[in-house]
Amino acid sequence: MYCVSSVGQSWTEQPIHFVDFEGNQTSGILEFGVATVLRGEIVATRTRLCRAVGKVSAAESAVHGIAPNDLEGASPFADEWDYFTALRESGPLAAHFAGVENALLKAVWPYPRRSPDFARPGQEIFEWGPWVDTARIFGQLYPKLETAGLESLVSAAGVGAALEAVAEVHCPQPRRRFHAALYDALAGALLLGAMARDPQVASLSTMQLLALSTLDPVKRDHLSQAELF
Repeated sequence: MYCVSSVGQSWTEQPIHFVDFEGNQTSGILEFGVATVLRGEIVATRTRLCRAVGKVSAAESAVHGIAPNDLEGASPFADEWDYFTALRESGPLAAHFAGVENALLKAVWPYPRRSPDFARPGQEIFEWGPWVDTARIFGQLYPKLETAGLESLVSAAGVGAALEAVAEVHCPQPRRRFHAALYDALAGALLLGAMARDPQVASLSTMQLLALSTLDPVKRDHLSQAELF
């Protein structure tokens, strides 16, 4: 499907699948959006609404704009097993504050199929992560930024106009807004694209990008040390 990066190769040569979910642990995943980035460009997208597994509260609907009647006739997110496991096999998953997406994904499927460990080339694991986390990466690479919120970073990175343009092509008309899954996934994908245009950041390997995605110093050192050997 796509090439797989090796030690020392730029992360931009590795497909990265930016994922966003709308929903929570009670309602389940109500909408997903995926934008695949390769060489700094968005090369594939996918989105749909999903049947709720629990109550969709009015407060939740006010945030993401999805009402229970919008989900009538939708198939459950669990039907997407083959799609999401194939994504995980071809490249690392990415998200903005990835712990949220990881928890929602694991609530449906605790583990994917055996997949490459992109933090340790040549090895395989049964995990959805490690994730590329744009919130953590921007916080470490650009510490002068006042906030790591997705909308704020889109503005700071100067990709707002590009987001509107790609959303018009890829997003359903009512879902061209923040807190819509594909719109947010496209926003994150464009942040990756902005990083790819920074020569110093583009020179990082996938392993280094994953190391920057964790605030845990032990995990970060472990990933960094793995690259040395």
